[in-house]
Amino acid sequence: MDLVTLLPHVNASLNGLATLLLMVGFVLIKQGKVNAHKWTMLGCFGVSIVFLGCYLVYHALLTGHGKAFPAYPPNWVRYSYYAMLLTHVVLAAAVPFLAVITIYHGLKDNRAAHRRIAKWTFPIWLYVSVTGVLVYLCLYQFFPAEAAN
Repeated sequence: MDLVTLLPHVNASLNGLATLLLMVGFVLIKQGKVNAHKWTMLGCFGVSIVFLGCYLVYHALLTGHGKAFPAYPPNWVRYSYYAMLLTHVVLAAAVPFLAVITIYHGLKDNRAAHRRIAKWTFPIWLYVSVTGVLVYLCLYQFFPAEAAN
């Protein structure tokens, strides 16, 4: 069970790595380095798949024991956290579908369709990756449950 308790930290690291790879992929395509962009984005997708596996394992093994946001921060902090969490969860559900469609068009060299869907996929995926790290920081670093005692 000790390894399972490390998964939130692993997941935050994977989200951070996905954020970095998304940004690198963006820069590479702006520089016209299509092949490097392709492999970077496929790597990012792989990192996201590993994240999803770890996330599902964590929640399957700790059913009912998830980390709740503590009550001690001011209301504006709590409401901000829940607003961020809500948008994160809703958009995270869309990312796998958007990413697969975007990658499909990229690999098929259907550049017009790839660019059209990537204009939606990239900012949503980036937001989900960044807010994933922020959710972790809020729960485990900024507002740990132990600080309330």
